[in-house]
Amino acid sequence: MANLGGMQRVALKLHDALTDKAREAEQSPSDSFHYDSLLLRSSWRWVHVRTPFFLAGTAARLVRAARRDEVDVVLFSSMVTAALAAPLQGVFRRHGVRTAAIVHGLDVTTPFPPYQWFVPKVFEALDAVFPVSRATARACLQRSASTNQVHVVPNGIDTDRFDAPQGRAAAREALEDIHSPPPADALLLCSVGRQVKRKGTAWFVDQVMPTLPSDVHYWIAGDGPQDEAIQAAIDRHDLGGRVRRLGRISNEALARLYRGADLFVMPNIPVEDDLEGFGIVLLEAGQCATPAVAARLEGIQDVITDGVNGHLVEPQDPAAFRDAILQYRQAPDALAEAAQRALTHTVETFSWPSVANLYVSALRTLYESGTPPAPSVSAPVEDPLPSTT
Repeated sequence: MANLGGMQRVALKLHDALTDKAREAEQSPSDSFHYDSLLLRSSWRWVHVRTPFFLAGTAARLVRAARRDEVDVVLFSSMVTAALAAPLQGVFRRHGVRTAAIVHGLDVTTPFPPYQWFVPKVFEALDAVFPVSRATARACLQRSASTNQVHVVPNGIDTDRFDAPQGRAAAREALEDIHSPPPADALLLCSVGRQVKRKGTAWFVDQVMPTLPSDVHYWIAGDGPQDEAIQAAIDRHDLGGRVRRLGRISNEALARLYRGADLFVMPNIPVEDDLEGFGIVLLEAGQCATPAVAARLEGIQDVITDGVNGHLVEPQDPAAFRDAILQYRQAPDALAEAAQRALTHTVETFSWPSVANLYVSALRTLYESGTPPAPSVSAPVEDPLPSTT
């Protein structure tokens, strides 16, 4: 899957990390962790066609494994595959198999009435729910998940996906492969992702960019239904010389963009039934030593620790975004320090091996006690989940 920051990338990276952990366990007689997987590998073009056949085959294999006492816990990678828990709950519970699902955000909030009718039934069939952020956890609780089920585990980052950050001058020069770079002394902002309304890109171009000095530039990677609104905002304020729409770009170009930019901007706005469950692109930017300025909204708050790997500002507050950005204008030392903090925090906190360990620990607790540990995640949030201690 080549989509930016999608559930599919998360599932595959967690699969790789769990596979590595299982191999390590084979070398340790005291570690009883074993891992098997059922994966649908498909191009995006055909995934919707192949998914029903995959789910049917997966259901049959899970039933056989449960009846043969070959499985203790089933971890579904999203609420889509977790739909199998509802029809199979009788088989699982008869044979003592625990079930858990990772919840990303949109896979629980999709505003399709039949789907929303079915979501509580899936939660009822599951033993544990692993939202990727506390904002996603609250969405689960609002749809009948119980506090005893919910345990927050953050997403991770593949620390080998991008090469180590280069010096700023070399990184800026490498942008020539994408577009003519801005002047060397300019402050370059970037955003990455599918351009839907909740990303706030059109709002940022319209409300914030006109308030910033002419030496602040903004590059946008990704496309989507907001393309016309973004272009209209560019044209309305005559920002064509400073704001660049790059569209879809390759992974190589994406790495150059992250490293060549000075700040990553995630100006999300609240949109009903369209939750930002986490924000993998924030981790990708941090891995490339690009600190973020992001809206204090939803799952973003579980990625950004204010003052460490970036800054959280109030959503839809142009002055707050402007002030957070301008503190780094013509301040190379402050920017270099922020870049190092972002890189260190991302690697130490969100590497996939660390996240895999969190899952294994939670699943082991689930198997042994029947309930997952209490909710926990590293980043603070203004409205925390109730603790189940």
